Amino acid sequence: MRTLIDFDAALVFAIPFAHGPGAREGVLLEGPQGWGEFSPLPGSTGDEVARWLTAATEPGTVAWPEPVRGRVPVAAAIPAVDDVLAGELVRASGCATAEVVVGSDADGIDRDVARLVAVRAALGAGGSIRCRADGRWDVATATAAIGAFVDAVGDLEFVEQPCRTPAELGELRRRVTVPIAARISAGIPAGVDLKQVADVAVLACGLAGGVRRGLRLAETIDLPCVVSSTAETTIGLAAGVALAGALPTLDFACSLGTRALLAGDVVSPVRSLLPRDGRLPVAPMPPAPDPALVARYAITDPERIEWWRRLVRTALE
Repeated sequence: MRTLIDFDAALVFAIPFAHGPGAREGVLLEGPQGWGEFSPLPGSTGDEVARWLTAATEPGTVAWPEPVRGRVPVAAAIPAVDDVLAGELVRASGCATAEVVVGSDADGIDRDVARLVAVRAALGAGGSIRCRADGRWDVATATAAIGAFVDAVGDLEFVEQPCRTPAELGELRRRVTVPIAARISAGIPAGVDLKQVADVAVLACGLAGGVRRGLRLAETIDLPCVVSSTAETTIGLAAGVALAGALPTLDFACSLGTRALLAGDVVSPVRSLLPRDGRLPVAPMPPAPDPALVARYAITDPERIEWWRRLVRTALE
């Protein structure tokens, strides 16, 4: 792999988030067959950054497996914004499903409820709502919050990772009727019976180590699988779409409507993976970056560039 990809010359980028502070950073890697994105999240472990690098080098070296569908349905990604903006984001997406971030307000769930009500109004009665809590709650808080959400907007498709541990998820699942989704991209923890703690399995391509590894993991799980994103650029997001396109069955819209969470992209607007009619196209490889956009979003701080170079070297080792 070291002879196929020039890691030391890789492009380092930072794209601001569209609806909050900070930026999504990462590295674009060019292989002989195309491009990939290495953008592990802050705080990632050594094993996680290694899997991210495997995912980033896969499309440019060994390519992705053949898809079984040409387009995949996706959910609009609604961050922790006010209710007016939440409704606008749903309407702009064209999606029939919305994934709404909840649990981020330290003052309680009132803003979550208002956001969900606005999303329900924008989707209409026939739309589907799912919640993403990122493991922020204990069992008692999750039970109360889910009850309040159902009272406000009706049925929820599922709640993703409302609690942190498998034991907490299992206890919560016995208390509520809303389906529970668990993130299992790194594999099923030893000794855990996944069907006792979750109704849906969530896979993220970067954390899983690429499309092939994600597909093999899905084959070991006797639960419906949903592919999720961590707000990558189109180059990274294309891998998640490829995984969703290769899954034998797809029972839910995938949580891949995240391109709108970024204020820009590294590919041309016509190639950017924004949903059209609630779907994204499955491609054999990611689009190539646009040089002008790469220049616009390039990190210029030498220390930050070197930080990313060291992280790539760590992942290689």
